[in-house]
Amino acid sequence: MRIFIALDIDDSIRQRFERFLEGVREFAPNARWVRPESLHVTLKFIGEKPPEAVERIKQALSGLSALAVDITFRGYGFFPTVKAARVFWIGIEAGPQLTSLAKTVEEATFALGIPKEEHPYSPHLTLARGGGGSGSPRRQRSDVANRGLQRLQEKLAVTSGLEFGTMTAREFFLYESRLMQGGSRYTKVARFALQ
Repeated sequence: MRIFIALDIDDSIRQRFERFLEGVREFAPNARWVRPESLHVTLKFIGEKPPEAVERIKQALSGLSALAVDITFRGYGFFPTVKAARVFWIGIEAGPQLTSLAKTVEEATFALGIPKEEHPYSPHLTLARGGGGSGSPRRQRSDVANRGLQRLQEKLAVTSGLEFGTMTAREFFLYESRLMQGGSRYTKVARFALQ
């Protein structure tokens, strides 16, 4: 199974994103847009694991103790740079609880032999990937000027600040990711409550 750990997004906020996406997709028609039902806040990407490893991960996560997290979705940006944009994202503002939760998840999975992330946790919500190549936020040697997201950038530059609302995450999930024609499909495998 290809798995990751993430927070779900409240339906009211998901609907705001859906309306926003309907209004801006035409400005980057060749981008790979995330389907609104697939939006989530990743805490830890794990990758391919056999069923017995998935069970151990579930057990480890069920023993975690962490606080509920208030999250505000506002602002936007492009990875890795505006000129060589490969990813269009929405910003996430949260208190220390979100970073603490990600660190707790990281420690629990590391204890099972899953490597730690190379870079500090930097939450964002990916809405589109432009052009080919990696969806990584880090610069790569192959980065070149990318015009695929340029019209979108121009449209957003004249838009007042983007704000999609605030929610309280009271649970997180272990998801399975299945690669399918038209994009990945995510299924919740297990739920874990936050205090």
